[in-house]
Amino acid sequence: MTGKNVTISIVGGGPAGLMAADILSAAGCAVNIFEKMPTVGRKFLMAGKSGLNLTHSEDLQAFNSRYFEAADFMKRLLHAFGPAEVCRWADELGAETFVGSSGMVFPKAMKGSPLLRAWIARLKQQGCAFYPRHQFVGLDGSSVHLLGPQGSIVKSADAVILALGGATWPRLGSNADWVPLLTEKGVSCNEFEPSNCGFTVNWSPKMQTFFGKVVKNVRLLAGTASKKGDFVISAYGIEGSTVYRLSRDLRVALKASTRTSLLVDLMPDWSQGKIAKALGKPRGKKSLSTHLKRVLKLDAVKLALLYECVDSSVMSDISALSKAIKGLPVILEGMRPLEEAISSAGGVALSELDENLMLHKLPHVYVAGEMLDWEAPTGGYLLTACLSQGAWIARSILQR
Repeated sequence: MTGKNVTISIVGGGPAGLMAADILSAAGCAVNIFEKMPTVGRKFLMAGKSGLNLTHSEDLQAFNSRYFEAADFMKRLLHAFGPAEVCRWADELGAETFVGSSGMVFPKAMKGSPLLRAWIARLKQQGCAFYPRHQFVGLDGSSVHLLGPQGSIVKSADAVILALGGATWPRLGSNADWVPLLTEKGVSCNEFEPSNCGFTVNWSPKMQTFFGKVVKNVRLLAGTASKKGDFVISAYGIEGSTVYRLSRDLRVALKASTRTSLLVDLMPDWSQGKIAKALGKPRGKKSLSTHLKRVLKLDAVKLALLYECVDSSVMSDISALSKAIKGLPVILEGMRPLEEAISSAGGVALSELDENLMLHKLPHVYVAGEMLDWEAPTGGYLLTACLSQGAWIARSILQR
């Protein structure tokens, strides 16, 4: 495949847009990358601050299932460019990867900045032209209207790739200001909603001591979904990767009601019967808290959560208490705002795209990344999907 004499406009310098640029420029296309921020890859760098989770090492079938309703949409894309290809891409750029104990894949440097620098250097070497501080303001066929430092410009191309991001982290450039520009062209966009986010809990004042504390080794249950791990008690409620993995199910429950319960199994490695048997041991003159610490090894934060979430009558009933320890109801009042979420659901409806991710209503205009209405948990699934979609579009353009 060759892209000789083909000009491509890519609007948005995140992972999806940069991956498309990489493949297209390597094939000889003339690629122009327009980014409204001063530099590209800002959200990519933010993700790398706590350890850049590139992808996950689980088998492809399990990996694909993490995309919920969009699993069918993602399946063919991941077979073409999935976790193995992400690792090879990182290795080619000098960011050798390793698999962590959780199965997540990271570059050995852990940070995103060395990988991004190497990537940009390769793109420039392949002839990509970067246009920072250029705001997308509209489309006319395959001509892109932009507002740059020198005023309004129009760039024509053989194909346009829109990779403008979702609606989270607006200070990094993702604020969904492109939505009306596409809806006025007849493109259906679903409302953005927070995903991979924290939830609000109306804590009593006595919980203030535990704000910022980690509740370790628990199992969280939301409807039929569950996840084992840790979570953090915050001033507004709860947060952490284990909570994020259940955010979709909790969001659905909160849309059906103004509040919902997240069940917390404080002792996932013990059965209810074993807990009840331990609680039945004589405690003499010891307080209940001391007894719980001694026979169940509950730490201070788990004890505080237990006392916070159950009625005092439960604490004096061994059967009811052991049941509560295996399914402690934490009442969630709502989700954190969209701008605080790690990612979002919503965006351009997948039905608006053909098999190449080109818009039915706008020939030669392709859409990739968090602009599209799909979601996935944290753990490498978000970044892999963006890279996969960018690669798919690039190869589709070259085939055409």
